[in-house]
Amino acid sequence: MAFSKYTRRNKIRLRIRKALVGTAERPRLSVYRSNKEIYAQIIDDTTGKTITAASSRDKDFSSSEENKADIAKRVGKAIAEKAKEAGIDAVAFDRGGYLYHGRVKQLAEGAREGGLKF
Repeated sequence: MAFSKYTRRNKIRLRIRKALVGTAERPRLSVYRSNKEIYAQIIDDTTGKTITAASSRDKDFSSSEENKADIAKRVGKAIAEKAKEAGIDAVAFDRGGYLYHGRVKQLAEGAREGGLKF
């Protein structure tokens, strides 16, 4: 029997997380994508603390005229800006079991445009 969509994504996510560890010098940029929204967090795994976060639910992203990919790119730029304020310039990108395509790719490109290195 085939895996459900959730089980398949969770297996991929755990496989990715085995290799990715966010440190204080190079924290982890974690992405979560729901059907409507997209969320990004920068996490220091050694202390277990979220350093900064951005999402499409923030007040800056309340435009209904843009499509979800454009909003994801703006979220990427916002997380990069917040990371710069926190003194972070390099991160490890954790795609969270999602394919590097569509909104996840747009968020990554926006973060790179904002100045994050990964």
